[in-house]
Amino acid sequence: MSTSLSIIVPTYNEEGNVVLLYEQILEVLKQEGVENFELIYVNDGSSDGSFSVIKKLSQNDLRVKYISFSRNFGHQHALKAGLDHALGDAVISMDADLQHPPQLIPEMLKRWKEGAQVVYTVRAEEKGISWFKKITSKGFYWLINKMSEYPIVDGAADFRLLDKKVVAEIKRYPEKELFFRGMIAAIGFRQEAMVFTPNKRHSGQTKYSVKKMASFAIAGITSSSAKPLYFSIYLGSFLAFLAFLYGIYAICISVFTDDAITGWTSIVASVVFIGGIQLLMIGIIGVYLGKIFKESKNRPHYIVDETNL
Repeated sequence: MSTSLSIIVPTYNEEGNVVLLYEQILEVLKQEGVENFELIYVNDGSSDGSFSVIKKLSQNDLRVKYISFSRNFGHQHALKAGLDHALGDAVISMDADLQHPPQLIPEMLKRWKEGAQVVYTVRAEEKGISWFKKITSKGFYWLINKMSEYPIVDGAADFRLLDKKVVAEIKRYPEKELFFRGMIAAIGFRQEAMVFTPNKRHSGQTKYSVKKMASFAIAGITSSSAKPLYFSIYLGSFLAFLAFLYGIYAICISVFTDDAITGWTSIVASVVFIGGIQLLMIGIIGVYLGKIFKESKNRPHYIVDETNL
């Protein structure tokens, strides 16, 4: 029996890219002689005509499957839905904006057949990328690798191949706050990296605003480790020690010299600084409490409005 392949494509307002991606994937798989496959589009609450285009494709090609959410649940939950429903011996996830080249699929399959159970991709340094995005990306991976117990390769993308055994283990993860890059790094198995240069977006606009990128970064860091909580303990202890030294200094100045300066500048500066640190630490604790709150409600990762699976 020939091996089967599942390809998962989270889709959010990608009307102009759906058909072209389908055609490119079909061409690549035909050249490779892969006939036993399913292409799963996960419509993540698109407000354009993406879902209509996907449904039309599925009517003309029974290998095209779709899962349509009741609303926008986010990219990571769309990936989760695809993995929950994928039946292939190997499962590939890729974005719908054509930045993930389908031409890499044969090399992914080759490495999988040679024994790799996870084949993940790493973005090469892009020319023309803004300095802001470059700095924030580097800062994100540096920070998350400092905080996490399981390092993530700088530039790792959600374009990857997973063996069905790996997919089965991922399905057992119950958390609601999903961060697949951290999850894949922690899950183990035989993993190989592939460096690739992303294509330019064919149509539409990026869905990741600065706000969404910041939220994704916070979710990634706090999902991968509890070290930020320990950091608050260390920082608090350090500041308490400094405050103790300053207290001794103030007492010595007051008792043994006449140089004590009246005024509120140093007091106000100290109060503002300590107060800011306290608010930061309370914020970190609040993020983790929010995660506990979400987990305790045990709501579903996503709600399916329509599917042909």
